[in-house]
Amino acid sequence: MEYIDFKKEASDLIEKISEVRKLLALEQKAEEMRELEAQMNVPNFWNNQNRAKKISKKVSQLREEIEHIHKLDSAKDELETYLTFLDDEFAQELFEEAIEVLPKIKQFAEKAEIEALLNGEYDHNDALFTIHAGAGGTEAQDWAQMLQRMYMHWAENNGFTFNVIDSLPGEEAGIKSASIEIGGTFAYGMLKSEIGIHRLVRISPFNAQGKRQTSFASVFVYPEFDDDIEVEIDPKDLKIDTYHASGAGGQHVNTTDSAVRITHLPTNIVVSCQNERSQIQNREKAMAILKSRLYQYYEELRKEEKKNMEASKAEIGWGNQIRSYVFQPYQMVKDHRTNFEVGQVDKVMNGDLDPFIYAWLKMTARSRMNG
Repeated sequence: MEYIDFKKEASDLIEKISEVRKLLALEQKAEEMRELEAQMNVPNFWNNQNRAKKISKKVSQLREEIEHIHKLDSAKDELETYLTFLDDEFAQELFEEAIEVLPKIKQFAEKAEIEALLNGEYDHNDALFTIHAGAGGTEAQDWAQMLQRMYMHWAENNGFTFNVIDSLPGEEAGIKSASIEIGGTFAYGMLKSEIGIHRLVRISPFNAQGKRQTSFASVFVYPEFDDDIEVEIDPKDLKIDTYHASGAGGQHVNTTDSAVRITHLPTNIVVSCQNERSQIQNREKAMAILKSRLYQYYEELRKEEKKNMEASKAEIGWGNQIRSYVFQPYQMVKDHRTNFEVGQVDKVMNGDLDPFIYAWLKMTARSRMNG
């Protein structure tokens, strides 16, 4: 990179950081945190456990966001310092250091810009994530498990927690379905971009003739809500089944007869949990998930968004895919909504999903701004 190119890129990045910085509203966040911290210092604050936990979580979230803004300010200062010194006296060693730092700051600024766009009602929440294999037996079930591993790597790369709540293994390989909890600030906001049908094209490892095979799997994401959300559930509306937990295809699952499946009969929403140590714990976790699912369900009914939600759960097959992952005859991963594509399939399968997520979030933000 020539110095003149570095200077242009660094100047553009400084301008971008300044724009993002305005969107992040530091003063407003700091004031809100001060008010909540004052509430936490009031005697008997912990008497109401639910309220106290909610406020503590919000303070922790605000503290993390404020620290993030300060890091963004430091990155901008660092770029300005490089430009100042490189303008005064060209030093090859300093220039090489600046070139090395530039892409890291660029990536950090990109993430900050995306987080500024994540202002939906539930974007900060943890995510409840489901994967279902499409038609096609072992091929589709193997693909569903590959997706599960891909999202596990993505979670690890972003410092999120990844917990398989329930998994139904395939007969020969892979999984028929899995329910996963992904925890971390903006987990739902980021992962809502993944809702839809994912298509795989590869030479089949399960076909002796080595034919090219197309497989499908669906992904759906819900925001996870606090334990104290108000959802009325009539016990008469619940069908509760227990079954034998199975370790195949999942993580941290035991082999005792403790798994729990709960069906909410009026809505036909089914949730299950098998990774806790006891049937009581599995039941409590399943009920918490059910409350989250029902809360969102009723919210969507009130906002008349039910139709849109169901549209995203289209048949798992041709014509409905949001993204294609082509392993053979060439290598490419392409998102059909944004047209963003890359040629490094292995990198994507190892969790490098942020460019796809960012492209979708930017596209939806532009759509909102254009009415």
